[in-house]
Amino acid sequence: QVQLVESGGGLVQAGGSLRLSCAASGRTLSFSSLGWFRQAPGKERNFVAAISWRDLGTYYSDSLKGRFTISRDNANNTVYLQMNSLKPEDTAIYYCAAKTGPYSRVPKTYPYWGQGTQVTVSS
Repeated sequence: QVQLVESGGGLVQAGGSLRLSCAASGRTLSFSSLGWFRQAPGKERNFVAAISWRDLGTYYSDSLKGRFTISRDNANNTVYLQMNSLKPEDTAIYYCAAKTGPYSRVPKTYPYWGQGTQVTVSS
């Protein structure tokens, strides 16, 4: 089993920054990609970014690239999502998820999920 715990969400003004963390534990060798997704009220869960656990390749939603950066701390099995120039439309619950094999932008391909962390951006 893989356990994922997100943290770092909160309330921030438009233009501000937040850094989300996802701490992975358990059988971390059993997955090869970790992704961030977000879900706003009444909307579908959408891909934000992903990182390959082995070669550290990074992948982004086209609409978010340049403002968001995904990175990994090998020593602590933690993945970060640095979010800059935040906008009210970034308000959502942010989830991290893990899977085996190549990264994917499709939520249902990820079997392991964290509980989510709320990000609220005020205008």
